Amino acid sequence: MGKRRRATEREKKVHPVVLGGAAVAIVCGVGVAAYAVVGDGGSGRGGDEKSVATGPPTAAEVRTTARAFLAAWEKGDTAGAAALTDDRKAARAALTAYRKEARISEVRLKPVEQAAAKGAKVPFKAAATVSYGGKKKPYAYETALTVVRRAADGRALVSWQPTVLHPELRPGDRLVTGAAGVPPIKAVDRSGSPLTAAKYPSLGTVLDGLREKFGKKAGGRAGVELRVVRAEPEQDGDGKDSSAKKNDAKDTPDKTLLDLSPGTPGTLETTISARVQAAAEKETAKRKQASVVVVKPSTGEILAVANSNPSGFNTAMQGSLAPGSTMKVITASMLLEKDLASVDKKHPCPKYETYGGWKFQNDNKFKIKGGTFRTSFARSCNTAFITQAKKLKNDDLTRQAQDVFGLGRDNWSVGVPTFDGAVPVQSHAQMAASLIGQGGVRMNPLNMASVAATVESGIFRQPYLVSPDLDDRELATAPRKMSARTVSDLRDLMHFTGVSGTAAKPMRGLGPDSGAKTGSAEVDGQKKPNGWFTAYRGDMAAAAVVQAAGHGGDTAGPVVRAMLLAGR
Repeated sequence: MGKRRRATEREKKVHPVVLGGAAVAIVCGVGVAAYAVVGDGGSGRGGDEKSVATGPPTAAEVRTTARAFLAAWEKGDTAGAAALTDDRKAARAALTAYRKEARISEVRLKPVEQAAAKGAKVPFKAAATVSYGGKKKPYAYETALTVVRRAADGRALVSWQPTVLHPELRPGDRLVTGAAGVPPIKAVDRSGSPLTAAKYPSLGTVLDGLREKFGKKAGGRAGVELRVVRAEPEQDGDGKDSSAKKNDAKDTPDKTLLDLSPGTPGTLETTISARVQAAAEKETAKRKQASVVVVKPSTGEILAVANSNPSGFNTAMQGSLAPGSTMKVITASMLLEKDLASVDKKHPCPKYETYGGWKFQNDNKFKIKGGTFRTSFARSCNTAFITQAKKLKNDDLTRQAQDVFGLGRDNWSVGVPTFDGAVPVQSHAQMAASLIGQGGVRMNPLNMASVAATVESGIFRQPYLVSPDLDDRELATAPRKMSARTVSDLRDLMHFTGVSGTAAKPMRGLGPDSGAKTGSAEVDGQKKPNGWFTAYRGDMAAAAVVQAAGHGGDTAGPVVRAMLLAGR
C-alpha cells in the first residue's frame, strides 16, 4: 500500500499556493495543466473532480497550438492537423482537398513571429508547389489562424475557418487546379486602353466577374490554373436560385490565383474610362471605407467604380446601406407628382414632427419658418418630408422607386453581380423613416449614381459595364417616366442645393448644368453617420459614400466633385 501511494505521489505532485486569498492547487502531470480553486465553494475532495481551464488562451498556448497545427499540416498529417482544430471533420476534408483538388504539395508554413504575439491571431506564410499535367510552379501567400479555447474541456485549438487554408476562401468555396472553365480576358476601357487589377486595384473583383460572364464570348482560349471556385447559390425546393439576385449568378466570381498555363485571352471592351477610373482610385485610396461609382446618364454606361479596400467586398456595387437624405431625391419626385409639394410654395419645416410614435427632428434641431419646399430640400429638412407621411399610402415610395427609378426590382444585368437597391413596403414610423433614407431603405453608390443620372436625363437607363450587343441580354427598364415638369422641378431643386444648400461647397464652380444632394445616414452603434453625396454635371453622374465619417457634404462630396471634374 505504501509503495502504491508513493508511486501516485510521484506521478501527481500538488503544490498549494495562495492567490488573492484563495488556496489554489496546481496539479502538474502529463498534458495541459489543470487549475482547481479550493476554498469557498470548493469540494475539498483533494482533486477528485477535474476542472476546466477558462478564459482566452495564454500566449504560450497560442504559440504551441499554432506551431503544432502548422507542423502537422506541413508534413501532410491531415488527421493530426485536423485534430488540433475545433471542427475536425471540416478541417480534415479541406486539408485533404488542398492536396488532391488544388494539387498543392511541398508545403512550407512559417508563423510571422513579430505578429504572433498580438493575442490569439497568428499570421503565417505558406510556400508550396502547384502541379498539374507535368507542369509545376511555386506558389506563396500569407494568411492567418486564430487559437480559441474549447469550452467543453478547456483545450486550446485552432478555430477552423476556410481562410486558414487560404485568405480568399469563404464557406463553401474550393481551391481547384486544372483546366480553366473560362478563358482569360484582356479588358480594355472605352478608348481601347488596357485595364488591369495591378494598375486599377478596385477593378480586381470587377474583372474577375467580367471574365466569368463574358470570357467565352470574348474569343480566348482557356489555360490551366489554380483558382478559387465559389460556392453555388442556394436553391429552393424547386431547384431555383433562392437568392435575391438571379441575373448575375454568384455574388463573388471565381478567382484565378496562379496560372500554370495562362491560355490566350480574348479582348473585352468595357464602358470604363481609364481617366475617370484613375481619379476614382486616387480619391478612395485617400479615405477609409469610401466607395464611388460614375455613370453616363445618356446611356447608362459605367465610367468608374472604386473602393478604399479594393480587395475586399465591392461596396460600390453590392453594398446595402441606408442612403440617408440622398433618398429625398426619390421622395421629392413622388411629392411633386402627387402635388404634396411645389418648388416655390410654402412648405412646413418644424423643429420636430411625430409620426407612428416616433419623434423626428432635423440636424441640430433647426426649423425653417415660412420657407418653401426649395429651401427645405436644399437644407435637407427631415421634418418637411415627415409632415407628408400621413397623406401617403404604405407602398407609395416603393412604387416610385421601382416604377420611375428602376430600383429594387432585382433585374439589373450590369455584367457583374450587383445589389439593385431595396425600398420595402413599410408602415407607421418605418414608412416615415424611409422617406428620409432610413428605415428599411438600402442602397449603394451604383444605385444612387443611377438616381442622379435619371434626374439629369429624365429617364431611367440601367447602368452596365459591357454592351448588351455582346450577348443580346436585355437591360432593365422602368415602367414609367416622370413628367417633364417633375424632371424640371427636380433639376431645379438639385441645382439650388448645389449652389445655395448643403452641397454648395463641393459643387462650387461646376456650372449651370449641375445638381446635387447630400446625405447622412445614422447607423446603430456608430459614432459618426455614413456620409453620402450624389450629383450630376452634364452627361456625368456620380455617387459616393464614406462610412462612419460624418456629413456627406464634407466627406463624400469631395470624392464626387473630383469625379465630375475628371470627366471634363
